[in-house]
Amino acid sequence: MQAFLDIFDIYLLEAVVNGILLGGVLALLALGLNLIFGVIDVTWICYAELVMIGMYGMYYMVQVFGLPYWVAAPIAILLVAALGAALHYLVIAPLLTAPPINQLLVTGGVLFILQSFATVAFGIDFRNLGIRLPVLAIGEMHFSYSRLLAFAAALIGMLAVYFFMTRTYTGTAIRAISQDRQIMSLMGVDTKRIYLITSALGGALAGLAACLLVLQYDVHPFVGLSFGPITFLICVLGGLGNFVGGFLAAFVFAQIISLGGLFSDLEWGYVLAFAFFIVMMFIRPAGLLARRS
Repeated sequence: MQAFLDIFDIYLLEAVVNGILLGGVLALLALGLNLIFGVIDVTWICYAELVMIGMYGMYYMVQVFGLPYWVAAPIAILLVAALGAALHYLVIAPLLTAPPINQLLVTGGVLFILQSFATVAFGIDFRNLGIRLPVLAIGEMHFSYSRLLAFAAALIGMLAVYFFMTRTYTGTAIRAISQDRQIMSLMGVDTKRIYLITSALGGALAGLAACLLVLQYDVHPFVGLSFGPITFLICVLGGLGNFVGGFLAAFVFAQIISLGGLFSDLEWGYVLAFAFFIVMMFIRPAGLLARRS
């Protein structure tokens, strides 16, 4: 193993692996947002704020109420799933026939409402879950178990969604509606029910992401800004509603961020990722996997 590691620059290899680990979590976030857009055709600008609410839920259940992490996590996932369903029922459903700009403005308004609610209810203090996981050492490389756990759980979550979408009647109906909404409604499929289930599933994925990210980030009302914009850019780069494109774009972005952080500050990694996105929008404005006309 050591001879293999000596062939490469150890820090470069560590950055690449960390990029892969980061890509798993970003792919999970992109899957939830792409799922909602692909089926309902509404972009939830406030999606990252659902993650923020889930992170606060995890913090209070573990730190205040003393629940074990493995007990609090399923409750947080169900909580955010219910929040996603409520958001669709109360806000999105009445706007399904509205112009896209109206839908965008309303979901943006929900973003500020959730941030303001968290600020008033919880304050602006940075809160930490208080769980310290060990570090895995391989040669001279070091990897946080929290990142390894997040990567593994994200992959399991994405596989569970894949099997749900391909092996169940409801999942098949979701995929069919994403292909042709009008035909499926004419065939008797209850689109309102499918939309509600999709929103709850997207919320559950946000809840799972919250359970994983709370191990790596402090919780505060604006924590969604740490990964919300990058998640939206990943979905656009992969093609909104394109699950495979979003998955690929997540790992591309993660590598750029990780390698950029290796050669300079981590913030420059994000700058390079945004610059890459701008360039790609000129080259492939419809997404990475779009066919050339």
